[in-house]
Amino acid sequence: MKIMNARFILWLSFMLFVSCNRPASAPMVPAADSCAAPLPQAGQQPVKDAEMAAGGLVDVATLDEGMMVQLVYATPYNFMGKILYRDVSRAYLQPDVAQMLLKAYKALKKQRPDLTFKIYDAGRPVSVQWEMWNMVKGTEWDYYVANPGKGGGMHNFGAAVDLTLVDCTGTPLAMGTPYDYFGYEANTDREEELLRTGRITARELENRLLLRKIMTDAGFRTVKSEWWHFNACPLDEAKQRYKIID
Repeated sequence: MKIMNARFILWLSFMLFVSCNRPASAPMVPAADSCAAPLPQAGQQPVKDAEMAAGGLVDVATLDEGMMVQLVYATPYNFMGKILYRDVSRAYLQPDVAQMLLKAYKALKKQRPDLTFKIYDAGRPVSVQWEMWNMVKGTEWDYYVANPGKGGGMHNFGAAVDLTLVDCTGTPLAMGTPYDYFGYEANTDREEELLRTGRITARELENRLLLRKIMTDAGFRTVKSEWWHFNACPLDEAKQRYKIID
């Protein structure tokens, strides 16, 4: 009994530590419903993967073996707290967008050969977008999720990529917030204020600026609310140039 009590106290102390060190504006993630998306049968390509490949989109992993891909929405460890990519296992982009990403990657390796990209999200089926929207509409999070009823967002056209920088051990560089953090600490338009008030460190800002320069030099555009998100072009242009991913 004493051992069980000691373990309980240790567990409770850990949970209190995590809670107390969580940024005040960070959203709580709903409980995960499973640990991984169901795997397809051996030799069987997931349905949406096959559709995106057939539609001419490019698998990011084929651009360069040095890039890392970790699709967060193929796991329950995301802001929705559930698996959303049940038929998506690979990161796909429009061919010209993929070439922009490759250009950025080569520039990164030339400047910092010790670093690489980790891709968190790329092309997203609009069916998944509806699932996301239906969970957040009417909440404080709906600002961060494109309404598919209005034509969808850049991910739905394979024209946006979410990524970070990782070191040679695969460890992400500190950026001040985790991926998919919904709070002003993730903003790109308030970084001087965040630095001045101690919400992010000088090193975290330096890392953000490196990622941003590498991506924008390759032609990508930023968004003010997410340091990890980069668009290949304006949304109106994407709607004219590309077919939405069903």
